[in-house]
Amino acid sequence: MEVRRSPRRRRTVTAYRDGDTLVVLIPATMTKSEERHWIAEMQRKLRRTENRRAAPARASDEALLLRCTELSRRYLDGTAQPASVRWVPPMRTRWASCTPRDRTIRVSERLRTVPSWVLDYVLVHELAHLRVAEHNARFWALVRRYPKTERAIGFLEGLSSAEGPRTPTPDD
Repeated sequence: MEVRRSPRRRRTVTAYRDGDTLVVLIPATMTKSEERHWIAEMQRKLRRTENRRAAPARASDEALLLRCTELSRRYLDGTAQPASVRWVPPMRTRWASCTPRDRTIRVSERLRTVPSWVLDYVLVHELAHLRVAEHNARFWALVRRYPKTERAIGFLEGLSSAEGPRTPTPDD
């Protein structure tokens, strides 16, 4: 760990990893007691962020399939069981896709960095397609069983907007 004190820094504390080293940037006027407090706090925050990024579903196709099984059980009464779920290179116009006929789900690699609750929404959305192919009222009733549906849609719309034209829509 490396602590860098800055005379220009007044109130903010920042931390980041530089290889294996945790670098904490603090104001030069901070006491040793405050420094210890903020080092512990920044370690906790950084660990939480790193854990979120390394969520198990992001690890492999098998982990995605396991996550789908759990989401199906929790939100779709276990009735949507895909034959396969896999990460695919970034899609031009979709976050994910589902082929109900062969029960396959493909998830864009671009979703590896979104919060877990957003990835879960996309997976529930695609799992719902295994029961209802169209985006009709029955389909949306299934998807909305996931409690963070509206929030996740907003997140994906914001991400699409930030990325500019030719980006995926939250509907697929």
